[in-house]
Amino acid sequence: PRRVAAWNQIQTFPKPFIAAVNGIALGAGNELAMVCDFVVAGRNAQFGQPEVKTAGMAGDGGTQRLPRKLGPNLASYMLMTGDPIDAETAFRVGYVVALCEPQDTLPRAIAIAETIASRGPLAVQATKACINTAVGATIENGLAVERMYVLLNHGTPDRLEGLAAFAEKRPPRFSGQR
Repeated sequence: PRRVAAWNQIQTFPKPFIAAVNGIALGAGNELAMVCDFVVAGRNAQFGQPEVKTAGMAGDGGTQRLPRKLGPNLASYMLMTGDPIDAETAFRVGYVVALCEPQDTLPRAIAIAETIASRGPLAVQATKACINTAVGATIENGLAVERMYVLLNHGTPDRLEGLAAFAEKRPPRFSGQR
């Protein structure tokens, strides 16, 4: 239960989490990658839930998160056979957003984090909250939450700064203040 609670804290943390994966991410390692907002992987990475091979099953949310990340068909195959997928397959199906040589995995994840950090922090946090709501919600509920966050974000100093910077063709200077 403590590990499941830790995964939930990562998944619901308001700031983005990026998984940088080289090598094997099986079982809890894959479940940790799944609670991150997205995954950057080296070409040597493998992802899987092998628990069924020993008559077990993914127990830290893998049966719930993997179908949401990969779709039910590939998730069912992985969860029921215990066979992993390689980095190329994970990239092709959208589980991995950037595929690199292993030595470039962490620098690529850091570069993406720097890009996100240059965006309006309140908008990024609200977007993450909307995405987390969208997964598993009805479209009506997801749209209602999105509308609420759009309205809350619209008048923030960062939004006004972002619009002014765009109009003035200069980089924005976000404060993260409400």
